[in-house]
Amino acid sequence: MDNAEIRHIAILGSFPPPLRGVSSYCLELATALADRLGVEFLSFKQIYPGFLYPGGRLAEDTSFPGRDGASLTVHRRMTWYNPFSWIQAGFRTRADLLHAQWWSVPLAPIYATVCAAFKMRRKPVIFTVHNVMGHEHSGLFRAISRILFALGDHFIVHTESNRRQLVARYRMPSKDVSVIPHGSLDFQIDAAADRDRIREQLGIASTDKVILMFGAIRPYKGVDVGIRAFAAIHEEIPDARLLIAGKPWESWDGYRDLIRRLGVQDAVITCLDYVPAAEVHRFFCAADLAILPYRRFDSQSGVGATGVAFRTPMIVSAVGGLPELVGHPAAVVPPEDHQALARAVKKALEDGVF
Repeated sequence: MDNAEIRHIAILGSFPPPLRGVSSYCLELATALADRLGVEFLSFKQIYPGFLYPGGRLAEDTSFPGRDGASLTVHRRMTWYNPFSWIQAGFRTRADLLHAQWWSVPLAPIYATVCAAFKMRRKPVIFTVHNVMGHEHSGLFRAISRILFALGDHFIVHTESNRRQLVARYRMPSKDVSVIPHGSLDFQIDAAADRDRIREQLGIASTDKVILMFGAIRPYKGVDVGIRAFAAIHEEIPDARLLIAGKPWESWDGYRDLIRRLGVQDAVITCLDYVPAAEVHRFFCAADLAILPYRRFDSQSGVGATGVAFRTPMIVSAVGGLPELVGHPAAVVPPEDHQALARAVKKALEDGVF
């Protein structure tokens, strides 16, 4: 199909509210594309059962902005337990093209059904591959992705390293893969936010130096590395504070014990729950900088994209696409090196070099 013939597209993914995964990205993508094309968003009424979601039940987050309009129609009809809803999503659309946002193994049967319906109608399928390898490097994720990708005509990744991984691991031609950066998540910005008031509500003094770790707490994110780095920082910068906000996908007990052993419990502020979209700005407004001390990572980061939107200085691990989020080489440190992370943070706080 020639590009000139494409006037109306369908996007398959998770559109808020409620959902999780790539909902924020999908909101920004659909809104941007709707300025140029007609967009039907094929989303979910129930995405999958709560027991499959390590972060706990999928409670609704109604604080996302509404974006339905003349050029954007959102269909929230699919449920994980009803294959007929998947078939209807694939066939009951007048879209010329399907743009599938791929990231999660439990969604594979649904994605395969919808994509196959488009292929049967001789309509092209494009995948944006958010996680080329899967966060946990699962063999099942790779096997399922290989099956799904057989239905794709073109593929989008967020970084050049992802392009190389996709081409090598799935043996696809380079010409079939495009690199399009993740982009910032600007909808979360609250221009009226009062930094001092937010800090007061969080129990943080206006003069404190606040280091933020934000997002779901998962093993690959190196939260323990960040805590160890903070302990070294706090020795030299007593008014430094570590703000950790996000829902644990694992037991918090080990992290709590580490904080106590290092003697920094009075300088660590935690909000161990899902942060609604309307509340995200509070944590980035309160922060002086954010750290992403990931152990491993193969894609681009929604947390990083949020930091970019808020113009929050960031220090990141040299993994995946994280280095592309920052503009200074000194803001990139080796993974699992809490000493290097501590040095970079101290320099940023003391000299403002980033």
